[in-house]
Amino acid sequence: MALRPQPKITGSLKSRELHEELRQRILGLPSVTERQNAGIHEDAFFIGSTMFMHIHGHGHCDIRLAKSDQARVLAEGKARPHRWAPEQGYVTFVARDEDDLGPAMKLIQMSYDHFAAAKQH
Repeated sequence: MALRPQPKITGSLKSRELHEELRQRILGLPSVTERQNAGIHEDAFFIGSTMFMHIHGHGHCDIRLAKSDQARVLAEGKARPHRWAPEQGYVTFVARDEDDLGPAMKLIQMSYDHFAAAKQH
């Protein structure tokens, strides 16, 4: 019986570390909770009962913004339109390496600020 070649893990290990760093930064925001496997989302992040973002796979972030923020972010090319729920304010940002963590967190912070403020009213 021939042995199958083992997949290289160098790239995926880096991807997993990046994913974990992103998760920890999001969970560092006040009052944020995480539900894994919430519906179709691997990692979903909530403020109260409102999901403000989720991650599909490693670094593929779907972030829900206020409609005005969504329009501006898309116009500036800082994110891509969300495939399935753009009408809900979602945009997509893919964090591929450490340099993408800052821009990802700016979008996530924008979402967090919007939904945290809405929760207080």
